[in-house]
Amino acid sequence: MARASVLAAGGIVLRRGATPLVAIVRQRKRNEWVLPKGKLDDGETPKEAAHREVLEETGHDVAIHEFLGTLVYQSGGRAKVVHFWRMEAEGAPVRKLTNDIKAVDWLPLDDAIARLSREYERAFLTQTGPIALAAAGLASADAEATPPLAVDDVDAAMQTLTAAEAASVEELRHGLLQKVRAWLRGEA
Repeated sequence: MARASVLAAGGIVLRRGATPLVAIVRQRKRNEWVLPKGKLDDGETPKEAAHREVLEETGHDVAIHEFLGTLVYQSGGRAKVVHFWRMEAEGAPVRKLTNDIKAVDWLPLDDAIARLSREYERAFLTQTGPIALAAAGLASADAEATPPLAVDDVDAAMQTLTAAEAASVEELRHGLLQKVRAWLRGEA
């Protein structure tokens, strides 16, 4: 029997400027650079958790905007499902970072993607970062749009997964397909 998924939420946090910046945080325990996110507390909605986690991990209060997507990966033998929103931070931090975060850095999108420690987060930010910048009106008119992942790219990414991770992706893909079918039939 499969273990229940871990539900989490976070943000693609932007700061306006001559060059728009994206927040990434450095975990104290693993010393990895990641997107700001964390698990839902009891009774908390994903959007509420995203706001709280971003505040705790970046120190910034943020305005929450559009839902950007969901990232699913294996963590501790379970699927971790993380919902992300576009967020914007203004001004100085309003609180200290939570103890499990060593640092926050604000980088241009390409630099933020390159600095992330986890391949699946780099792929996610590569896809959602340009969408977040465009939604915020921060994408330059001459910037080329990031092309969607080609089937070959997805296949190549799947080859990097362990057997358990690949099985988890397939299980989640099947479950999502079932939910979409139910929704289309008016059952959801």
